[in-house]
Order: sequence, then structure tokens, then C-alpha cells
Amino acid sequence: MVYVLDQNRQPLMPTMRYGKVRRMLKSGFAKVVKRCPFTIKLEYKSTTYTQKVSLGVDAGSKHIGVSATTEDKVLYESDVELRNDIVDLLSTRRDARQARRNRKTRYRTPRFLNRTRSKHKGWLAPSIENKIGTHLTVVRKVCEILPVSDITVEVAAFDIQLLKAKELGLPLPEGVDYQQGEQLYSYNVREYVLFRDNHKCRCCSGKFKDKVLEVHHIQSRKVGGDAPNNLVTLCNVCHEGYHKGTIKLPESINRDNRYNDAAFMGIMRWEFCNRLKAIYGDIVHMTFGYITKYTRISHKLPKEHYIDARCISGNPNTIPNGEVFFQKKIRCHNRQIHKFSIGKGGIRKRNQADYKVKGFRLFDKVSANNKDWYIHARRSKGSFVLKTLAGEILEITPTKIMFLYAQSGFLNERRMVAPPTT
Repeated sequence: MVYVLDQNRQPLMPTMRYGKVRRMLKSGFAKVVKRCPFTIKLEYKSTTYTQKVSLGVDAGSKHIGVSATTEDKVLYESDVELRNDIVDLLSTRRDARQARRNRKTRYRTPRFLNRTRSKHKGWLAPSIENKIGTHLTVVRKVCEILPVSDITVEVAAFDIQLLKAKELGLPLPEGVDYQQGEQLYSYNVREYVLFRDNHKCRCCSGKFKDKVLEVHHIQSRKVGGDAPNNLVTLCNVCHEGYHKGTIKLPESINRDNRYNDAAFMGIMRWEFCNRLKAIYGDIVHMTFGYITKYTRISHKLPKEHYIDARCISGNPNTIPNGEVFFQKKIRCHNRQIHKFSIGKGGIRKRNQADYKVKGFRLFDKVSANNKDWYIHARRSKGSFVLKTLAGEILEITPTKIMFLYAQSGFLNERRMVAPPTT
């Protein structure tokens, strides 16, 4: 399918008349403005007649499903994979800053109440802010190529206290129970963990008779955070022995289920919808997951993110066009100057390569061996490493690569999908 823009770059209805498009491009009546999805811009004045196009958005913490449909046809569908490396990168940056400050300014007066969350009300964590921004960008990119007249977003609400109670076999919370959580009357998380474990080592159960108790992270703080289900009470002997490798924790000490995705959806759903309404106005509507599930099952459709989005758009029986765009959000910039590992002579290697190597940037889309690829590694004195979203790898010299277009923050790949059989 070819997406069409008028002279003023306003979206028109897409077309499947590929012969006419080819002749218009050859005669100069149109020009290509985007390769994936393939979009052309008309160079002459045309009519602006459009049909009603409904856009369904299946919001999520790891994937976004998008489907733009009319009453009888699917115009655009995509499955977008979000970034999930921001928490790890911020933790690494925090460790580097703390180490640098300890080396350079070890006697500096401590600061407090100067952090962003205390200065700006309504502040959101960078990982959540990035995912909300990606949701908005995905919707904006669809509205740039299609005349969307209605946007429906699926929002989800998760009762985390109810989920925890069902998992642990506890009485289900009701009424005031939601105001009296597990850390009620505890000064901080550490005090709660010690109280929960009866001030006794969970490893030796007091065998070493060490009165010094430590709160140990089951998963590293960088990965698991400071949630109570990631903390356990150990005596000083067991804690030091575990980190030295002389003591092994019993198998009963493991982390319970994590509710990161549920917490994210609870935070982002209203923020995303409110920002969307501020941009597009009254054409934005909300629906819920149980409605989507009922629609998908009643029409005997398979479980996919873009198919859920098709059900959200209100046209589950439309005819699919047989193609789905798989996209992956990537990091646009890398501000880390040096690598953390120190080489010979106490020299840190630079972590940043040149802006362009042999005329190519990282994640530029190129063509090689009659196939489209993305650049994943560049060597100034050697071959490049090319990859596809499906995981196929090719190592080739840059002289055999043809540049297609620069990176845009997303890796795009069009795949042909067979219609579901009923």
C-alpha cells in the first residue's frame, strides 16, 4: 500500500494502484518522502476527499499495537517494541557519578532537596516519560500519513494489592484495607523487612548468633530495586560470606512476582490520554481491556498486539492488507564519553565513535545483497555489521553498501502476514 500526501503535506487516502504511482513518480507529478512505510507527496493541486479512518492504539509497557482501519479495509498496522534499557542505563550513570564524586570531591558538603522530583510537581521517572513519549510519537507518525478522524486508546487498571493478596493467599483487600498497606507503622523499608522476618537471619536462622543484621538484595539494586519482596534479612556473617562466595543462600529465598508493568500502566494511562486529548481534541476516546478481549474472542481472531488494536478501532471484521510494520525504538544519542573498564596504563578508551564512519551513522538503513539492513557496528579499518529486526546478521565491507536513509529513532521493517484462518 502507498500512502499519499497532498501539496501541503496533508494526508489523503492511500492507494494500491502501483502502476499509476510509478508513472507519476517517473513524470515528476509526485515524489517519495518516506520509504517505510512508502509515502509519496503530490506535486500538483488535487481533491481533498477522505473517508472516515479509525485509529486503534493498544497501549502497553513493552509493545504498542496500532491499527488504522475503515469500515471495510485495514490501511495500516504495526507492532512497536519499546525501550526497556533506561533503568539500567540510569543506574550505571548513577554509579559512575558516585564513584567520580568520591574520587574528586570526597569532602564536599552533602546536598538535599535539590532533586528534580522535589522541584517539579507531576514529575515522572525518565523510563515512564520515554515510553509515554514513544506512544505519542507513534500516534503522530500515523496521523502524518493517514487522515485519522477517530482515535481510540485501550487503557488498563491493575489492582496491585489485590494481585499480591491472591498470589500470597491472603484475604482480599476491601475498603480501608487499601489505605493500610503492608508497610503500615514502619518507619522505612529496612525496618519493615526486619519486622517481617522477625529480626532473624533467613539463611542460618540464628545459628551463628550474630546480633548484627543486614538487609540483603535478592536481585541487585540495579536490576531489582528496593521493593520489600526483593529484600531479605541476613546476619553479618551470612551476608559477608554470600558476597565472598563461601555461603550459598537457601532455595526458599527468592523474589516474588514483579509488578513493574502493572505499575507503569497505572501511571501512564491517564497521562497518555490527557496529552493525546490536548493535541487531537475530542476525537480521542478510551476503551478497556475486557472489551477488547471479548471482541477478539467473539470474532475468533488470534492474539497479537496489532489485532487487538484492530478490535479497539471498532472494525474487527475489516479485510487485512497482508502487511504489518514491525518497529523497534532505539537510542538516538549516547552521551557516555569513556568506557568503564580501564586499559593498560590507566587509560580509559573512548566510548563514542566518530559521528560518521565511511559516510554512515549507526542504525542507518542500507541495502546490501538485494536486501535492506540496519548498521549495528562500524569499523574504520574493517567491515560493518548489518542486522535485520528478525535477527539476521551480515558482515560486509562498506564499499558494497548502498545508503537508503538516515536513522529516525525507529527501526522499521515491513513483513507480509497471512490472514488468519477460521
